[in-house]
Amino acid sequence: MTRTADAFWLNESGNGEVRRVALAEPGPGEVEVRTLFSGVSRGTETLVFRGGVPENQYATMRAPFQDGDFPWPVKYGYLNVGVVEHGPGQLLGRTVFCLYPHQTRYVVPETAVTPVPDGVPAARAVLAGTVETAVNAVWDARPLIGDRIAVVGGGMVGSSIAAVLATFPGARVQLVDADPGRADVADRLGVGFALPDNALDGCDLVFHASATEAGLTTALNLLAPEGRVVELSWYGDRRVAVPLGEFFHSRRLTIRSSQVGTVGRPDRSYAERMALALDLLADPRFDALITGSSAFEELPAVMPKLADGQIPALCHRIDYGQGHVPE
Repeated sequence: MTRTADAFWLNESGNGEVRRVALAEPGPGEVEVRTLFSGVSRGTETLVFRGGVPENQYATMRAPFQDGDFPWPVKYGYLNVGVVEHGPGQLLGRTVFCLYPHQTRYVVPETAVTPVPDGVPAARAVLAGTVETAVNAVWDARPLIGDRIAVVGGGMVGSSIAAVLATFPGARVQLVDADPGRADVADRLGVGFALPDNALDGCDLVFHASATEAGLTTALNLLAPEGRVVELSWYGDRRVAVPLGEFFHSRRLTIRSSQVGTVGRPDRSYAERMALALDLLADPRFDALITGSSAFEELPAVMPKLADGQIPALCHRIDYGQGHVPE
């Protein structure tokens, strides 16, 4: 008898469905994971949902265990926490994180899962993939003690960066967003907040994660001479204007990209970066990033609402309701 699982697929712009898919038997060196929670990374996943991945980025934007090809149909996602029900003894029964799409069960190589540390709730561990992006951005930026830092764009990635930097020694960290509702998130993270017109300038370092031209302009405006913008926004198929006139040259400003596909330190591996992200999630301040939840069966109705803003969200958690959640 063919074994099956349920998975969420995107069929066309604005249309998704839960499909029954075949589930392979785990072989040597593989694990079978029962999903407890997955997370919708709103920015990237809704861009994929609307078909906004440029054709020349199809290969770069593939998720590690994506099925199908852009634009559609595609099974896409990368924030998944589950429990190992078949596999080697050291992993059997462990709660693990995996860069896997929204699916009730799956089989992957044991090297593709990372154990969730004791003290990190499974429901919070869905943030690991985004916190990993934040860790990489901080490695790329190399902040110094006492730096004046702004994070422009209080979405999931920007808020994760703010959370990582919240306890950085001597730093002034301010989250900047056009939505005044993000002030509550900033307060829970333990950092300052400002609307763009009121943000503190003279920054040594600005992380930009708003994916808007206005946000990038704000990021440049906030810099002190010799300051740096670390650009994390993914614009998809949109062209953006960058204000390189006026003070850009006279202040000797720098814009550099940060992308999680390359580890920001040559002395660290992908596995070490992911393990660090999970260790950081022992801090309960990260709970501020999970702003809602829905049952897996509701995903076809929930995803369009996330895409058009009817459901405002940083990370929207998907609950699978499949029995006991390990401590």
